[in-house]
Amino acid sequence: MLGRLNHVAIAVPNMEEAAAVYRDTLGAKVSEAVPQPDHGVTTVFVELENTKIELLEPLGDDSPILSYLKKNPKGGIHHVCYEVEDIMAARDQMREKGATITGTGEPKIGAHGKPVIFLHPKDFNGTLIELEQV
Repeated sequence: MLGRLNHVAIAVPNMEEAAAVYRDTLGAKVSEAVPQPDHGVTTVFVELENTKIELLEPLGDDSPILSYLKKNPKGGIHHVCYEVEDIMAARDQMREKGATITGTGEPKIGAHGKPVIFLHPKDFNGTLIELEQV
């Protein structure tokens, strides 16, 4: 079912500082910041040869990553995203196997403009997993 690793997401307390580290220190190509109000975050993508790093900064007072940053004030890896061919089939397969889909269980449109779902970390060795339809 799983396809390519699409990205690794890192929650950051300050997007400008984090983007500067990747751009200026590591020499990576860094996108412009894009607000994602449906997800409560602002995103920046760091483009690598074989995948991407997604930097996440809270957007608003009810951002889902605020509690993560309270526990990890300097930031850290928030989730990994894998590609799937069919998001609904993947969701149904995960439910059949007993995995917990976060939120309503219905796909939302993610930062790449494609349907995504999130799988609860309690079922995946403490790792929040995002599945994104290719």
